Amino acid sequence: MGWLQRLKIDNFLLMLFAVVAAASLLPAKGVVKTGFEYLTTAAIALLFFMHGAKLSREAIVAGAGHWRLHLVVFLSTFALFPLLGLAMAFIPPTILPPPLFMGFLYLCALPATVQSAIAFTSVAGGNVAAAVCSASASSILGIFLSPVLVGALMQTQEGGTDTLHAIGKIILQLMAPFIAGHLSRPLTGRWVDKHKKLINLTDRSSILLVVYVAFSEAVVEGIWRQVTGVSLLWVVGISLALLTIVLIVNTCASRLLGFNTAEEITIVFCGSKKSLANGVPMANVLFPAGAVGMMLLPLMIFHQIQLMVCAVLAQRYARRSVKEKPPVG
Repeated sequence: MGWLQRLKIDNFLLMLFAVVAAASLLPAKGVVKTGFEYLTTAAIALLFFMHGAKLSREAIVAGAGHWRLHLVVFLSTFALFPLLGLAMAFIPPTILPPPLFMGFLYLCALPATVQSAIAFTSVAGGNVAAAVCSASASSILGIFLSPVLVGALMQTQEGGTDTLHAIGKIILQLMAPFIAGHLSRPLTGRWVDKHKKLINLTDRSSILLVVYVAFSEAVVEGIWRQVTGVSLLWVVGISLALLTIVLIVNTCASRLLGFNTAEEITIVFCGSKKSLANGVPMANVLFPAGAVGMMLLPLMIFHQIQLMVCAVLAQRYARRSVKEKPPVG
């Protein structure tokens, strides 16, 4: 696996694509499909319960004072990204077919990641406490804001979604387990903190299950007749362009607004991420079963690209930090 590590390819993403391949060859149908759908609903509830149980109030309070930083991250996540998503309407449909365009709109409405944003901030030498607060707040706010943004963005296109109905489903299926998990933290927090590897395994298993069910339905609906190899290459190119623009804007905004290097790092990494962990189950709640697979394709590809690019960027920041430190003695 050494060459995968050198290329910064995430093993979990390889598992995701393996699940997509399995769904393409052996899609769930009939009674099996119904059983998987019930299992998926339970897995999503467990996923968000664990997200709530993992959320430490102490870490959030430690970084809550950086309100200017959090505002920049918030604007990047929930304003800059959606505007760039709408700008993709100018890309010809021969390059970006309408279903994939909708997938990018959905991607742009999602909250930031938590784990990878904090990890990259730490590696690069940024303000970790502020990153924990900012990424966690984005994840929580996204449960409410993302359905509203999805409704607003997609009502400008064909096939707009019923926003109020979507919010109701989000509250019932995602927010309620999240709140229950967080309220249970006095009882479950010590166990959750002690068994982080098991919790991460549960998280990833839940996402893989949702992806399998989503792509099973998409395969039955004929997704691979709509998406060609050339289309996937365009998705990669557009994802790279989207991430590059956001990284440049966040870096320039941080410097113009007078943030120090540690704060700039936090803004760059928290403001440029989109959450696969939130996006997969949320798509399952928001969209018809046959549309979920197409909605998730841009997100899955963007997710890997953001990990690869930000891993390299974090190392560059870390090396620069070492060079700038004054010699001891």
